[in-house]
Amino acid sequence: MSKSYDVCVVGGGMVGAAQAALLSRAGYDVALLEANRPAEFNPEDEVGLRVSAISAGSRAILEQAGAWKCIQKQRYCAYREMHVEEQGSNRGLDFLADEFGRDALGYIIENQLVQSCLWKSIEAAGEVDIYSPDSLSKLEQHAGGVSVTLASGKSLECKVLAASDGALSSVRKMVGIDQQVWEYNERGLVAVITTEEPNPGIAWQRFLSGGPLALLPLSDGRSSIVWTQSDTDARRRVGLPETEFLAELSDACRNVFGRVVAVSERASFPLRTRISEHFLDGRVVLLGDAAHAVHPLAGQGVNLGFLDAAALTESLLAADEHSLDRALRHYARWRRSDSVLMTRGFHAIHELFALPGQISSKIRQIGMRITNKSWFTKDRLLLHAAGQHSDAPRLAKGETLREIMRS
Repeated sequence: MSKSYDVCVVGGGMVGAAQAALLSRAGYDVALLEANRPAEFNPEDEVGLRVSAISAGSRAILEQAGAWKCIQKQRYCAYREMHVEEQGSNRGLDFLADEFGRDALGYIIENQLVQSCLWKSIEAAGEVDIYSPDSLSKLEQHAGGVSVTLASGKSLECKVLAASDGALSSVRKMVGIDQQVWEYNERGLVAVITTEEPNPGIAWQRFLSGGPLALLPLSDGRSSIVWTQSDTDARRRVGLPETEFLAELSDACRNVFGRVVAVSERASFPLRTRISEHFLDGRVVLLGDAAHAVHPLAGQGVNLGFLDAAALTESLLAADEHSLDRALRHYARWRRSDSVLMTRGFHAIHELFALPGQISSKIRQIGMRITNKSWFTKDRLLLHAAGQHSDAPRLAKGETLREIMRS
């Protein structure tokens, strides 16, 4: 016999877990399907290689999902300054939190910690039925929703199925939603580094001829790096002896915090931009990487996913059983419009900085200097980076679930 839910969330990563937590706290009957139950975060372990720059809007969403206090008790680093420069110049674009009345521009947090705290919030509340380890093997749509068959043989009925099962989403493939994909033949090299001087809480980024290099501050003074480079260079640098790698990295970051003296294990992953042709098919909605994946140069990947989760929650709360389909269409139009703007914008920035030659370099430097002198332009950029622009979900702008439910 099938068990019935308002929403089945497929995928329990950061975005899927946030979606399940928000909807259950808003009073919906929620099922969460995840193939691999996450391990509990251990603060005694070495810092993970995969970190995210969590925006102010995402922090507000995580607070409403019940995860932020757990994160605060562990380890994270608030950054209050951001610097972006072009190779060949140490002048560039600077953002200071104090100038814009903000406590922080963002927070560098390990992905595993965010996911772990969201799962703890869900499990502590006890309002979400968790099917893990388990996975979706079949779905059928009908007038009232979606029938789901799990690999374990269990059957579920859902009014809505929210797919947050990653860039290679099986749900997206099952319902036949196509994607536009930009391939770059690039990889992001990640590692944790120690410099002669501790990182004082600055998110520092330099655009090099091979791609941007970002140094993101960690709570212990070290930096997490994301270094975009060609597939060939990334694979070579992952395998370099440590002394050779440190020399190349020190040169690339121009010893901004002193010489790089130590590096953790290194890894790399392929980079590409994706945008789904649609975010909705019947009662199946896409969110997170299942819907879109952006280049990491602006650090917005998971933040866009959290905005999806907040937007779907807000859209469902505004609906009744007679307007559910209209609410889902509203979500799909709303989030795809913003996602197209962001993904294509990041793609254009990537292409601009990939242009060779002194003339294009000078144009980029002039553009950064002009932007640096305009408080209004920088404020608009910060609002978008924070996920708190005019069209952002209400949760991202600081409203609570209770306030939205009452309105």
